[in-house]
Amino acid sequence: MKLAIWLAGGRALRWQAGYRTVDLDAVDGVVIGGGDDIAPTLYGGELRVGVRLDPARDALEQSVLRGAFDRGLPILGICRGSQMLNVVLGGTLHQDAYEVYQGSRYVRTVLPRKRVLIEGESLLSRSAKASCIYVNALHSQAVDVLGQGLRVAARDEGGMVQAIERMSDPFALGVQWHPEHLVYRRAHRRLFRSLVAAARAERSAGGDAQLDAARQEAREDDARRERLWG
Repeated sequence: MKLAIWLAGGRALRWQAGYRTVDLDAVDGVVIGGGDDIAPTLYGGELRVGVRLDPARDALEQSVLRGAFDRGLPILGICRGSQMLNVVLGGTLHQDAYEVYQGSRYVRTVLPRKRVLIEGESLLSRSAKASCIYVNALHSQAVDVLGQGLRVAARDEGGMVQAIERMSDPFALGVQWHPEHLVYRRAHRRLFRSLVAAARAERSAGGDAQLDAARQEAREDDARRERLWG
């Protein structure tokens, strides 16, 4: 994750439950990453046998997301992080996504083997600069009912939700895959670049001119890193 953020021109600070005091006033944006399943009690689901849960992390991420919303910080949710974004805003999850979406191709790999269709005129399409991308898949849960103020930004060919986003500012995007493992592909690097651009604009807090300047700076950083990576 740190590499993906660095390539986008940012610097990562990691928080873990019980290890470091969370100070949202010290950061300009938030990334919620992947991990164990979210406790179904948080969205009205039933507990299943054999599912790995992490209550301490659930509590930490709920607190971080709510604090980020209060401060207007940009947010990128990855896999579990996308699901938590939905849950915190009142949405629900499918505990076994492939049980519901039997037409979705089942893959479990860090390689980009799943085809995802992106909604036009979405934050995701503008960020990735694509209408169709190939992604990896390491998840079992997926978004069911959308949380307040969210919309679907992408689905796979079987109809499973693969990305969600806020319908208004500030920047909040959740993707079901792991773009941090796909930084060798431009579309996935661009997601982190968009987050960093939004974070720079939030720090500037001066409107469209600062946002445009932040995006230009991000593009220049991206060009330098493109040359580095070839």
